[in-house]
Amino acid sequence: MTPKEKANELVNKYLMNTPVGFHIDDAKECALIAVDELIISTCVSSRVQSDFINYDRQYWQEVKQEIINL
Repeated sequence: MTPKEKANELVNKYLMNTPVGFHIDDAKECALIAVDELIISTCVSSRVQSDFINYDRQYWQEVKQEIINL
């Protein structure tokens, strides 16, 4: 899944699973919090540097940027 597709999926999940009146800006903020937690977890895991961990961190950084751009 591309970062843009993942960003849309996350924001839409928050919009669809929250009370009526939940605005897209609220959904974006929740998605950003979730992505930030994933980025933090890859930083903690990065004590053992690997290409996979670096790719994972980069992917989530790109997802975060796509959420911001929505």
